[in-house]
Amino acid sequence: MCVGVTSHTVPTPTGFTPRAFWVREPGRGEIRPAPLREPGPGDVLVRALHSGVSRGTETLVFRGGVPDDQHATMRAPYQAGDFPGPVKYGYLSVGRVEHGPPALLGRDVFCLHPHQTSYVVPEAAVTPLPEGVPPRRAVLTGTVETALNALWDLGPLIGDRVAVVGAGMVGCCVARLLSRIPEVEVTLVDVDLSRASVAGALGVAFAAPDDAPRGRDAVVHTSATSSGLQLSLDLLAAEGTVLDLSWYGSERVHLSLGGSFHSGRLGLRASQVGSVAASRRGSRTHADRLALALELLRDPAFEVLLTGESRFDELPEVMTRLSSGLLPAICHTIRYEE
Repeated sequence: MCVGVTSHTVPTPTGFTPRAFWVREPGRGEIRPAPLREPGPGDVLVRALHSGVSRGTETLVFRGGVPDDQHATMRAPYQAGDFPGPVKYGYLSVGRVEHGPPALLGRDVFCLHPHQTSYVVPEAAVTPLPEGVPPRRAVLTGTVETALNALWDLGPLIGDRVAVVGAGMVGCCVARLLSRIPEVEVTLVDVDLSRASVAGALGVAFAAPDDAPRGRDAVVHTSATSSGLQLSLDLLAAEGTVLDLSWYGSERVHLSLGGSFHSGRLGLRASQVGSVAASRRGSRTHADRLALALELLRDPAFEVLLTGESRFDELPEVMTRLSSGLLPAICHTIRYEE
């Protein structure tokens, strides 16, 4: 649900009117003024420090690739406007509380908010950063939460042999969490051979698609490509399962299921962060899952995923370059203070 906007502007402490990034139309972004409503009881005013670009989902939104029948499903918590545009979209924001209850005042917090210099949200919408989690690293919270939910869906066992196909933000976070389970053999698979060094920093093996080990007990697919999903099925041992975290938007997926899919009794299922995994739904809330994701980010290995940084004013150009592939990145972050 979007935060209401009134005609009254709440200035930031520096006196400047808050601003936000919008997709004006597919392929074009711009910075717009973002007047805020007055904070009420139970609200907080947050001044942004960093935000992260979720490269897969946000570049798809930037290109106008959200299918018509998914417009409601894909709405972000504080989205404004509608797909394909104009739309204010994003959900990886870290900032400092400058107005709110004493327990939160001055605290750095994570919020599922679009790219915006400051914003007013309910107190329950922010989660304080634990000690030992730097604000810039904390932009990965939403992605680690997605990976955590995936592991709850997958249910890996000690000693499993697992491949993760796709070394983007989500795939890398899944690989790191898997690596912390005793005796789980994890291989990160990607066409980009430069991701081998990233895999090493995450404590997992790396392979190009042609060299990926077969006979995996499970495969997590995150590449958002037909070829990646086909490879994931091909890597499975009999009775194995592919857990697909990819979102394809309006792209069609083509698979060849005439090989071992039936004879090997292979499984294919989806995982999506919008709902808490069924295995934990009775005992964990969305807030519990988000808080645990932040705790997991105490792990300094996640720093390797922060591959670039730009100023907020540069975000329209950054989105264009990320969308076109001219700016290679795992997680590109946006800085709000000079």
